[in-house]
Amino acid sequence: MGEPGMMKCIRASVTALRTPALLCAILGAALALPLHAQEKTPDVRPPKLGFTTQKLSNGLNVILLEDRSVPVVNLQVWYHVGSKDERPGRTGFAHLFEHLMFKGSAHVGPEEHSRLIEAVGGVANASTLDDYTQYYETFPSNYLERVLWLEADRMGSLNVEEANFKAEREVVKEERRDRVDNQPYGYIEEDLRAAAFTVHGYHHTPIGSMADLNSATIEDVRDFFNTFYKPNNATLIIVGDFKPEQAMAWTKKYFDGIPASTKPIPRPSEREPAQTEERVVKKSYSNTPLPAVVIGYKIPARYTPDSYPLDLASNILAGGESSRLFQQLVYKDQIAAQTYGFANLTEDPNLFYAIAVLNSGHTPDEGEKALENVLDGLKSQPVNAKELEKAKNQEIAGFILGRETDEERAVALGAATVVGKDPNLVNTELERYLKVTPADIERAAKEYFVRAHSTVIIVTPAETAH
Repeated sequence: MGEPGMMKCIRASVTALRTPALLCAILGAALALPLHAQEKTPDVRPPKLGFTTQKLSNGLNVILLEDRSVPVVNLQVWYHVGSKDERPGRTGFAHLFEHLMFKGSAHVGPEEHSRLIEAVGGVANASTLDDYTQYYETFPSNYLERVLWLEADRMGSLNVEEANFKAEREVVKEERRDRVDNQPYGYIEEDLRAAAFTVHGYHHTPIGSMADLNSATIEDVRDFFNTFYKPNNATLIIVGDFKPEQAMAWTKKYFDGIPASTKPIPRPSEREPAQTEERVVKKSYSNTPLPAVVIGYKIPARYTPDSYPLDLASNILAGGESSRLFQQLVYKDQIAAQTYGFANLTEDPNLFYAIAVLNSGHTPDEGEKALENVLDGLKSQPVNAKELEKAKNQEIAGFILGRETDEERAVALGAATVVGKDPNLVNTELERYLKVTPADIERAAKEYFVRAHSTVIIVTPAETAH
């Protein structure tokens, strides 16, 4: 399924299943924002989003943001279940279930959901990540009632049949082959997570393992649906051209009769133990053309106070060709073909990635030392005013460019509500970035960029493996 919005590889707070954030880096995602975006002055701000919220009697969260500028609506349903909620031995279920949600319900045939949207000139798709699964449609606004009915029908009466289950399992397995197994460096994120997390659900990626997909049963899938796909575990977001009173009336008409879960929605109870020493994993992949090194440092969750200096640090370290990693490793030392860094900010604590793909003739050990030297530079002295201004301007540009469409505004509201537990974060989060000082970044670097809290993947091409 496709990727909602155009900012997901730029803002690392969201890692896409179809192009994992780490693979996006390795394969050369362009991170530099346009010069005109970088030159925006700090007094430029995105407009406040004037949304309203309601909750149905069955627990469904509803967020409405009216914008009558064009006759289009974007509608999204976010289920608070992602790959981290999967049980051991059942990885890949959240993503598999994303596919099954398009295979028909009580009144809608297989694939008919998308065809009905496309028939009126709209688009429909979905996305599975660590913390949530998101379904979204953009369509002419006069079809809002129809789309609400479609989403309610599959929430309340999904048709999970053996034939559909087996067919979609094969589709997911092929996705894995295409996007992980047969991609250069495609296993790196899996291997890094497996070493960095011992008990937490971030131990595996949303695509899941081939063994778990092969062992999945129809009973497992039905249990997953009956556990997590309930209105009290969902958020409905409507952005665009509609009348709020009418939209709420239709929402109640079609969703109110869907029963809430009779049991509390299960949440991961295992907290990752504190890491006290460096972990090093050496790998060689048959389709890896150049040596590489990836360092993952343990960092706190998204929306926590330290997430903001760490996210700005990622801009300073890897935000374009003027960034510290590119300038030092690629331009000056010329030991790396590519560098990348980002704070993977998620609902629970995750990793800050620092990555170098080395030029031929240079070793991963060189790359690891070079990466650490650049990151250590953030600890030894405060960043200068020009660097911090650039990093903050990149955040401002990201917020502004990320609010240009109904879909992007709905994504922002969904993340703030489901991950941040507060939809008003869409209007307040930017100020948290802008309040960060050089001392905040220096303190965060000293606290989190510590070897004892790191996991390192050393990659050597197959022909030089030892």
